[in-house]
Amino acid sequence: MQHEAESTTADPEQACCNSAVGATANKESSPSDVLERDADLTDLSNYVSSGDVVLNLGSHHAKPDRLVGPSGRVISIECSDAQLALARQSESGATNLEFRKGRPQDLQLDLEQLDDWLQSHPARSSHDWLQAEAQAEHLRRSSPLIPSDSIDVVLGHRVLNLVPQADRPQTLAEIYRVLKRNGRVVIREIVSDDLVPVALQNDSTLWNNSVSGACREDVLLAALEAAGFHGIEIVTRHEEPHVTIAGIEFRGITVQAFKGKAGPCFERHQAVVYNGPWKAVIDDDGHTLYRGKRMAVCDKTFQIYSRAPYADAITLVPPVTEIPLAEARPFNCKVDAVRDPKETKATGPIAMPLLQISGECGPSGCC
Repeated sequence: MQHEAESTTADPEQACCNSAVGATANKESSPSDVLERDADLTDLSNYVSSGDVVLNLGSHHAKPDRLVGPSGRVISIECSDAQLALARQSESGATNLEFRKGRPQDLQLDLEQLDDWLQSHPARSSHDWLQAEAQAEHLRRSSPLIPSDSIDVVLGHRVLNLVPQADRPQTLAEIYRVLKRNGRVVIREIVSDDLVPVALQNDSTLWNNSVSGACREDVLLAALEAAGFHGIEIVTRHEEPHVTIAGIEFRGITVQAFKGKAGPCFERHQAVVYNGPWKAVIDDDGHTLYRGKRMAVCDKTFQIYSRAPYADAITLVPPVTEIPLAEARPFNCKVDAVRDPKETKATGPIAMPLLQISGECGPSGCC
């Protein structure tokens, strides 16, 4: 994500356990009460629905278990033994909420299972340490903390702020892995309007208060895109900065992003109309939609546009005669094309392209 040098005096890993997925950071040491003002901006539990399976990362002011209903479930991650015990004690009556010990950058490793193994296999030498590493890898494969494709919504409050910069791509990759197709992540982060210099990164007080680890706003969005997410949207943003340090503004934003654009592209004679207000827009796969024109799309893109966050801006134009998916031929998503209205009612070829997109779409289609 950001390319500043790693902090040498602050301990972001410890901060992660103490704050991002555990206790709230010490507000008395926060510059201009940045954390208190940030927490007041939004409740991330507003982004969950009844029946959702929710993974809660460092968002303990939210109570999503109250909204998912009896058919939903909330898994909350802690990496501190003290915070894990406290959380389990305070929520002992909840039937749809459980706490697991792990780290956001490694949602495969169940740290409680590793702790149990280490009780009978204490590490006293480099050989023991290598055995512990092998056991950790075995646990990731055999009994992952959070299985792949199992979560509807991931909520995160200042998780990336308190994860070491080198681990941030892996953290986003893990969030992507555990989400179901069409699942979403909603993260609340402190962001900056400029890169944070090394001097501020090495301030332990600022680390504990999510300031030293702030991503530049556009860098955060680009990192989500690089992780494979689509429909990336800033849903809340403080206009006024919470705090300004060394001329750098720090503010809280909430970002929502979706999983589900990977996979092959098939021709089923579907089209979409972008309603405006812009003359044209480009989605995360490079498709250009021109206002008011019937743009030819593959079935996967057609389904994606039928859901949030696109549905309000898109009119779907299905074919008169539906083509079964099993009979559909491949669709070339590298070309933006307008469908003739006659062709949406027949089985003719796609119209000539308006615009050729350069480069390859990907190994298995437009992604």
